[in-house]
Amino acid sequence: MRLANYFAVFSNRRIAAAMFLGFASGLPLALTGSTLQAWLSDAGLDITTIGWFTLAGQPYTWKFLWAPVIDRFPMPFLGRRRGWMVLTQLLLALAIAGMGGLNPQQHLPTFAVLALLVAFFSSTQDVVIDAYRTELVHHEERGAAAAVNVFGYRMAMLTSGALALILADGILSWQQTYWVMAGLMVVMVVVSFMAPEPEVVARPPLTLEEAVVEPLREFFSRRGAVILLALVVAYKLGDAFAGSLSTKFLLDMGYTKSLIGQANKVFGMIATIFGGFAGALLMVRLGLYRALLWFGLAQALTNLGYWLIATTPTPGNDLLFMAIGLENLAGGMGTTASVALLMALCNVRFTATQYALLSALAAFGRVYVGPASGYIVDAFGWSRFFVISVLVALPGVLLVWWLRKQIQALDHDPVA
Repeated sequence: MRLANYFAVFSNRRIAAAMFLGFASGLPLALTGSTLQAWLSDAGLDITTIGWFTLAGQPYTWKFLWAPVIDRFPMPFLGRRRGWMVLTQLLLALAIAGMGGLNPQQHLPTFAVLALLVAFFSSTQDVVIDAYRTELVHHEERGAAAAVNVFGYRMAMLTSGALALILADGILSWQQTYWVMAGLMVVMVVVSFMAPEPEVVARPPLTLEEAVVEPLREFFSRRGAVILLALVVAYKLGDAFAGSLSTKFLLDMGYTKSLIGQANKVFGMIATIFGGFAGALLMVRLGLYRALLWFGLAQALTNLGYWLIATTPTPGNDLLFMAIGLENLAGGMGTTASVALLMALCNVRFTATQYALLSALAAFGRVYVGPASGYIVDAFGWSRFFVISVLVALPGVLLVWWLRKQIQALDHDPVA
């Protein structure tokens, strides 16, 4: 296969739409997270109050509860998904601009409600964009769509994170910075208007009850459904395990905070993005099954880079960058394959609901492994912890092999 054939998958409007909508999806996240915390700190609010504001992100955890509404009730304009995208993006722009129009010291309750609304509209937008992307791309484009979506999402997090902090540090006020972010959300409305409509539009559920019950009934009617769910949970578990306490580990190894920031946040992010695109290109040749298998093995084995740091008497900077680079490269490839798997598992009639549920399960490890990691490090030490993280990753790889026939079928006979 010629090199041009590998890159051809990126050269169409569907993939461009997936990238820009990935940006739309990632932009609001920091505005109710790290960037908001910086604004509240500058406003002189105490740490207890700032701590309470972290609860504004709860809608991201519970978005699957209202996903059936998205499946059941299409907007009367711009098709089944794009109408919802435009609506949520306009509401996001208004809510973000509303936050920019308030002083958090003087209008704290209203400010908190607006922050919660931003998270609610943002998580709803995520449900719609995930469903739209899944329905839009052809099955051979899933890897590319996953890669550009992650790229757009990361660029948006830099925009509303690092760029927003730079703007608010003497160039603009915090209020004006949030208005700039609201303006970017309006640009995303234009993107949604210009995005192509999926070629196949399925009939939406006829009742809300059908929208809630049928996605579950349809999924669990498939052969090996429970094992498929176990794969969704387990595939990134070892990766999440190794990364859960990585900053604390590197500090314990004697690395400075600035060096960790450069390695983790800059070099690591570049490696993740590169891994995502490399994974997409390789998926063109490998297909979904072999990509999941080989990328899963790579995710597991690259955790040993941290084990090498833990067992080296005086680990240098070269070893740090090598370990972080390889781990993030494999993690980016694994993320591309796992997102492609979630897309492949969705029935087009219930994409919003099924993708929201599957992605919540996929995030299980990232959210909940932290406490267990702490106990294991305390009991066994860092070097054994990273060996254990490799062992934790292996069941996900074995499940890929066990389900190889079902996964191979998804490449040739997508769920109808």
